[in-house]
Parts: sequence; structure tokens; C-alpha cells
Amino acid sequence: MLTDITIGQHIPGSSIIHRMDPRIKILVTLLMITILFFIDTFIGFLLFLLLVIIILLTARLPIKRVLRGLKPVFFLVILTLFLHLFLTRGGEVIWQWRFLRIEEAGVFTGFFMVSRILLLIMFTSILTLTTSPLELTDGIEYLLKPLARFGLPAGELAMMMTIALRFIPTLLEEAEKIMKAQKARGADFESGNIIQRAKALVPLLVPLFISAFRRADELALAMESRCYRGGTNRTRLHELKLKSSDIYLFLLAVGLAVAISFF
Repeated sequence: MLTDITIGQHIPGSSIIHRMDPRIKILVTLLMITILFFIDTFIGFLLFLLLVIIILLTARLPIKRVLRGLKPVFFLVILTLFLHLFLTRGGEVIWQWRFLRIEEAGVFTGFFMVSRILLLIMFTSILTLTTSPLELTDGIEYLLKPLARFGLPAGELAMMMTIALRFIPTLLEEAEKIMKAQKARGADFESGNIIQRAKALVPLLVPLFISAFRRADELALAMESRCYRGGTNRTRLHELKLKSSDIYLFLLAVGLAVAISFF
């Protein structure tokens, strides 16, 4: 299940989504995430889901892989749904047993919150699946560059964000290997209640943290040996240049976001 997480992974491709300027993709992702929190109708969520499917098909991304990326947040989704079902009050009573009660407002609110979580993860996954870590770093750095006038280290911050995002699948893969090795030695991570399962994960966290610190030290040595100094006087082999297709796609995304927000 740990390796099912798609955020931070990249699938090379030659589709129009892959070839988009990373700055445009980041801005479109932020725009769509913002619009997602303003949608409060079934038609709006359905249109947003349809848009996600169209983008996945255009980018030729495996839909099954994106859907598998939702498995690790299944517990969070179920917990969110149950909290809103039983704690949100308002409207007609749909079901009641003793002090437990589900009302109409709880059903609607639970559905909207769960839909937002799932669509948020799916749309964010599209960004990382179609954008390489290097392009993502350059895009974030360009977007943060105006804030450098106020003392914000745009280059260093962009590199930190990209490294953190890139190491998510790496650490999850490492955790999966450690878990399989400990299962082969008789460790049990699946039986017992929640507290017992949490205690069983403690032996997993220690080697995982050691591996993470070792990888961080090796990465720091590699960057120092290549004389990395952040964004100061840094040159690039491929400079980012906006194409007319990028502008048209951005305007199309803005138009779709505005149209979806009216439903």
C-alpha cells in the first residue's frame, strides 16, 4: 500500500500535458485546488471529475495507477465521512439508533468533503506524474523569484520543496522493503487493535529514519561536490520559455475553472 502513493512520482511522456511549461502547470494546479474548495454542488464535483479524467486521458496516464494512489488515504476518507455523518446537524433525520443520528446535512457535507479530498489528491498527482523534479524545481523557483526582493531565498526554498516531494516515493519504497524484511523475521503489522499496530510500527521507524538521514547526508555531499550554491549566479542548460500553446492552455484552464465554479 505504501508504494501506491503517486504524489512525488514521475512518468515520462510526450503528451501536450508533459510538454507544458512547469510554471503554467503549477499555477493551473493551484487555481483548480482553490476552485475545488468553492464547489458545493453535485454537478460541480461531477464536472471537476470529468475534467480530471480528460486530463488523464490526454496525458496518457494510467488511470488505475492514479486510483491506486487513493488507497493510502482510504482511512482518512472513511474517518472524515463518518465524522460528518454523525456530527453534522441539520435537515431531515435519515437514520437514528439511540444517541447516534444521521441527518441530511451530514450526508451532503460528508460527500462534499470526501469528494474534495479525493479530487485534490488526483489533481495534485497529475502535476508530479507529468513534471520531472528538475522542471518542478525550476518552475517553483521562477514563481518565487519576485519574493527574493524581500529576502526570501527562492532557489533554496524551491530546492527544499522539490527534494521533499521527490523523496516521498523513495522513503515509501524503503519503508516497504524494511517492512517485508521484518515480516520475514516474524514481525506482525496487521493483527491487533490500532494501538498495537502503532506499537508494531516503532521498529520500522528507527531503520527508516537512519536510512533517511544517510540519504540526506549523501545528497548534501553530492551537492557540495558539484559546488551547488542555491540560486546565486546559477545557470541552466534549458531555460524555461513560455509558448503560445502554454498561454492558450492557461486561458482554457481559467475559463473552465470559472465555468465549474458557477455550477
